[in-house]
Amino acid sequence: MSEVNLEGRSLLDELRSFDKGSLFDFGHPLLNRIAESFVKAAGIGALQAVSREVYFSAVDGSSIDSGTVPELPGARKRRFPDLRGEHNGKSLEALVRYTGRESFQWGLTAGIYSGITYGLREARGTHDWKNSVVAGAVTGAALALTLQDTTHEQLVQCAITGAALSTAANLLRGIF
Repeated sequence: MSEVNLEGRSLLDELRSFDKGSLFDFGHPLLNRIAESFVKAAGIGALQAVSREVYFSAVDGSSIDSGTVPELPGARKRRFPDLRGEHNGKSLEALVRYTGRESFQWGLTAGIYSGITYGLREARGTHDWKNSVVAGAVTGAALALTLQDTTHEQLVQCAITGAALSTAANLLRGIF
């Protein structure tokens, strides 16, 4: 490509190019797919973790009554307990640590799911709800293992939830 074409490309053009080519070439489509899914989802996870902390910092630092902010059932108000709006190394270290953990969980989830669905499609010769059940269950169980103090019940619950969500997404894919 010429230098003029690179300067004239917009952000939207750059984002569209992700669909056309692959980010990685490890020599096998399965490895390429897992790596691409991991990197893309890890980036989304990092953005989600940082934006959540920015939101809580803004709510805590403003005169907004936190009672007006809707609480989600089962959700903790603050995911990053070490961050207290301070501008010091400990606060930054906690943000990086928690953002890294969140990124890893999102990337792991996407990489495992993508790899299993690809492998099952190649092995079975078709992509149907059965592939989605298996991929969702394994991915849900793997995600549960990244949580702190995982119990057997949490592992089973995450596996069932992953299978249900994956199957529903597969069945509803053609409708929406």
